[in-house]
Amino acid sequence: MLSEDFMKAILVIIPVISFVYAALGGRMGEVSESIFAKSAEAVELVISICGVMCFWCGLMKVAEKAGLLEKLSRLLSVPIKLLFGGVKRGGKAVGLIAMNIAANILGLGNASTPLGIAAMKAIAEEEGAGESACDDMIMLAVLNTASLQIIPATAAALRSANGAEKPMDILPCVWIVTAYSVFIAVFSAKMLARLTRKR
Repeated sequence: MLSEDFMKAILVIIPVISFVYAALGGRMGEVSESIFAKSAEAVELVISICGVMCFWCGLMKVAEKAGLLEKLSRLLSVPIKLLFGGVKRGGKAVGLIAMNIAANILGLGNASTPLGIAAMKAIAEEEGAGESACDDMIMLAVLNTASLQIIPATAAALRSANGAEKPMDILPCVWIVTAYSVFIAVFSAKMLARLTRKR
């Protein structure tokens, strides 16, 4: 795992190299223009995405208050038990994993992060994981990285903000690609878990 100091060094080195290269090439004017232009674009993009994220996060909160997420956790309890062999049936971790998967399926991006962190902590508590991640924690990380998406809300918001007339016309491609990525990721995680156990 990369240390925090190493990552900080990388984040400093990259801009420094860019500025030096621009100065040597006589393109500092372009760099200055780009900094201001892209900063403004970034703010506009964040504001445009914020509305979509607020809508879906609000919808998830309503679903939670209405008990729909609890029903969803029951519905997903069987596949969750197959994927996460160490979690307790009906435990706190199962509900959090279900909500995290639901948020990812809806393509909520950053909205699923707090649920993922809470689910990871619940798994660690239930399985008594120490400093090293257990198999179920790795599986959760895998599912978050290669998540199945039915409604790619964040991707659609980005496409809409950049002028796409039909931001949702990517749905068939998203379904195929994410289903394939989840299958490969889960299969790889399970196989590697078995290999490490044998050792």
